[in-house]
Amino acid sequence: MLDIRYIRENPQKAQELLNLRSNSQEYDLVPILELDQQQKELESTRTELQRRSNEIGKLVPQKIKQGENVDQLKQEGNKIKQEINDLEPKEKELKTSIEQLLLTLPNFPSNSTPVGKDEQENVEIKRWGDEFIKSQQVLPHWEIGEKLGILEFEKAVKVAKSRFVALFGAGAALERALISLMLDRHIAAGYTEVMPPILINSESMQGTGQLPKFAAEGFNCPQDDLWLAPTAEVPVTNLYRDEILDLAQLPIYHCAYTPCFRREAGSHGKDTRGLIRLHQFNKIELVKIVSPQTSEKEHQKLLQDAEAILQILKLPYRVIELCTGDLGFGAAKCYDIEVYLPNAGKYREISSCSNFGDFQARRANIRYKESGQKGTNYVHTLNGSGLAVGRTMAAILENYQQIDGKVQVPEALQPYLKREFL
Repeated sequence: MLDIRYIRENPQKAQELLNLRSNSQEYDLVPILELDQQQKELESTRTELQRRSNEIGKLVPQKIKQGENVDQLKQEGNKIKQEINDLEPKEKELKTSIEQLLLTLPNFPSNSTPVGKDEQENVEIKRWGDEFIKSQQVLPHWEIGEKLGILEFEKAVKVAKSRFVALFGAGAALERALISLMLDRHIAAGYTEVMPPILINSESMQGTGQLPKFAAEGFNCPQDDLWLAPTAEVPVTNLYRDEILDLAQLPIYHCAYTPCFRREAGSHGKDTRGLIRLHQFNKIELVKIVSPQTSEKEHQKLLQDAEAILQILKLPYRVIELCTGDLGFGAAKCYDIEVYLPNAGKYREISSCSNFGDFQARRANIRYKESGQKGTNYVHTLNGSGLAVGRTMAAILENYQQIDGKVQVPEALQPYLKREFL
């Protein structure tokens, strides 16, 4: 959530920053500024009424001591108290309205985020593993998976609906091996593993920015006010909601495996086959809670930690820095890692590594306190996929496909799978 004080004091600059985003026409600050002005006027009125009420409270006993009639003063005091009582719900209503509007606004882009209108103006900053790219034509991952008997889409449709998959034999083992490899590597890099709840409440979804904007993307259990986790970012970050941390506790690094659930609203006709865009998928998430002073450095390290998995698996990829027009709702700065899929001859997103600044921390009320200091400050939150497991499997099935139809198991995974080929 954006800081209302910044918007109040820098309305033109705030509007300019929001205008750098796609769909910028949605983000009009005028209604918020008008409500904020009304709230300030009410607050000023209440402050003046309270001052007069306090003054009367002191005058009454003085007048009584002097033998003067205080009936008029008491009447005025009672009237003022009633006016103050009448103002409180109006102030509360205005505050709620302002907060609801603020919740719909995206984060400001960071100063170092490239300015651009859409994904066409994203900036490629790195490629890795060009020497591993296959020159020969290979089958798409869903075809080789079905031929090997390890992916079943039709049976999954029978059990659920389209955009679900069932894994069999070596397919299930490969998914499990990837999860174990990723967690082992991230734990070795200093992350503490968390296994969070997968059903999460609306307050948590609001805390990390999924609500109210992305309600249509989520699977909801309205009877219990619970949502199926769209990503482990949500439950893991919200483990610290409404907490004041000591600066000495920072940085906090967590990694978590969870199944993730998304409706993929608005993606009709996109990636309808295969493992790229499913309603249910497994993912390892990296979450950092850090001080503002180390935020940028921690973001670069987060990106490296996610890249390391692709390097271990020897899967070619590139890193894209998203421009202002393509940033996710809560991100101030974001790098996408895209793995190469040889059948399509394209790079496809496998991780987004985002720095949210204090955007999520304001929504979830996560603060820190320095020893010896009076006040508190908001932490910065960061997260990224480390990695999306199904997309990693798709990349392995295509990049490690052999001429005879088998798929070689990446060397790093062989100790987990106890086999060299699928």
